[in-house]
Amino acid sequence: MWSGASSLVLVNVFLFFIAALLLYLYSNTFRYYFKVCYFNGWILVWSFVLLPIIALRGRDVANVRILRFMMLPLKYLYGIKINVQGATNLSLQGPYVMVCNHQRNLDFLGMFQILPERSTLMVKKEVLHYLATGVLCWLSGFIFIDYKKREETIRILAATADTMLRIWVFPEGTQNCEPTMLPFKSEAFHLAVQAQVPIVPVVISSYQQFFNKKIKKFTTGMTIRILPPMKTAGLSQSDVPELRDCVWETMLSAVHELSGGPRKQTCIPQEENSQAT
Repeated sequence: MWSGASSLVLVNVFLFFIAALLLYLYSNTFRYYFKVCYFNGWILVWSFVLLPIIALRGRDVANVRILRFMMLPLKYLYGIKINVQGATNLSLQGPYVMVCNHQRNLDFLGMFQILPERSTLMVKKEVLHYLATGVLCWLSGFIFIDYKKREETIRILAATADTMLRIWVFPEGTQNCEPTMLPFKSEAFHLAVQAQVPIVPVVISSYQQFFNKKIKKFTTGMTIRILPPMKTAGLSQSDVPELRDCVWETMLSAVHELSGGPRKQTCIPQEENSQAT
């Protein structure tokens, strides 16, 4: 038989879960924070679980596939529908640099949905400080750069240019929750020009309609548009500012279009001729 104290604990636990369920069903604020905490908690817990497995494999970009395994179940748990447009623009032979706008950690769901084989990420060095997640990223071959140390960054870019990998970069350098884009940093474009590989712009639609902190909204749905590749063959480092601004303007036009705003494209991307058949 249960003692009085044990019965009281069970009743309190039962009432707690009933209250949590009711709040989840009827409170947008509670549901929003629950989903956010669960999302971040999922990443943290799985990072600790997978760390020993990946550590045994050693540092290799092939470990990114394990990160994909870790992240994509969240898409189904949350019922997030990802509409991909222009997927054939990633069907290029050889290495290239993908640049994408950066809004929230949810971007990684979209990224892992479309990330090609032999791909890794270029991220800011602070990611290394994210406990087990940072170590997991290092073991997965992520490229860490310190935007404040130009000489070190140039050295890393030079080494990266010879790896023949496909690199994913968030060139804004930080998250931006508005339906627009921050000015791009130049590192991704220096890398593409140095390696003479194409740049593939990737645009994720604004989260304002389904993930909005101000109104505590977290529902479903995002669109990813992969734009035509832009050549860098024949360009030099002096062409980087113009190339960077051209890509920014082209992507901003797509952001506005996906968000239902006006579309204004001031430069036209060049189609890459080396697409796989």
